[in-house]
Amino acid sequence: MRRALTLVGLIAFLALAVSTGSAQAAAPKCRTVDTWTGLCVIKVVAPGSEPTTEPVADDGPQDTGTSSPCFFDPSRDGYTNVPAGPVPCTSDLGSWSNTLQCYTRRADPQPDAGDPVWAGHSPEEGGAIYGCYQPLPIDVDVYLWLLNPPVPAAAGPTPRAVAEMAVEQMDLEAIEIGIVPEPRPGFVGIVGQPVWMWAANPSASTVGPITRSASAGGITVTATATIHRIVWSMGDGAIVTCSGGGTPFTDDRAGTPSPDCGYVYNTSSADQPGERFTVTASSDWVIEWAGAGQTGTIRVNDLERSVRIAVGEAQVLVTS
Repeated sequence: MRRALTLVGLIAFLALAVSTGSAQAAAPKCRTVDTWTGLCVIKVVAPGSEPTTEPVADDGPQDTGTSSPCFFDPSRDGYTNVPAGPVPCTSDLGSWSNTLQCYTRRADPQPDAGDPVWAGHSPEEGGAIYGCYQPLPIDVDVYLWLLNPPVPAAAGPTPRAVAEMAVEQMDLEAIEIGIVPEPRPGFVGIVGQPVWMWAANPSASTVGPITRSASAGGITVTATATIHRIVWSMGDGAIVTCSGGGTPFTDDRAGTPSPDCGYVYNTSSADQPGERFTVTASSDWVIEWAGAGQTGTIRVNDLERSVRIAVGEAQVLVTS
């Protein structure tokens, strides 16, 4: 008596997984039968698809650059071949001013009224005469009339803090998850079949690169953010680390693995809450910043989004 096979589920996926390339292939031998339905359960595991529970080691740059709020920028005065960089915020010459690019101190005693250093002002107007001493690249000590005392740079933000202001302008956000099988009712993946993951509708704020600048306290910093990696928690204990936004799935790629960001489930989601795996994508950004003769790196890795997908066993009904 001839035995007929009836496929239950996604026939196209199952056929691709168990086919030997011949339409005349013999019926598969049933090793596991569902005692409730009488269905033959066939589990297909792709070679080398065992899940890993450990994320790939992070080989990217580490978070660096606390930096000093006081800096010398020789380009402001036209100096060349003089390195920019942090300077001590205070010395016996006074407090450093980023705006004036010198150490400032109130002259004591104050020059007599009519002294040329008043530059046409008078003590009656208010204000005072301040010494402005710049130690590099040559000793320069001048006197200035200032209506208000200069704000010491030490009271202002560090370049790192200004860089964080630039990062806030980027509005970085978690990726919009693209995944097959789709997280919609009626869409069920098959154990042993390739799962594709990618950043859907990518933008500068979700995958980068994106550049922003910010200024505060006489400091201007430019920061550029680039997605370093996306870490996928697959819901079954496995972790998949992808170096970029992944490749979007198209129908003509059914049954083939993703070239850069994919996975294969070895178990169904039947024992999960709602019979679905919760898949979470966590974005890991690297932001390089530069300003005030200083540089640094900021890491942002707390942006994540989740979806729930169903993965079932491919089943074959054996009748006589």
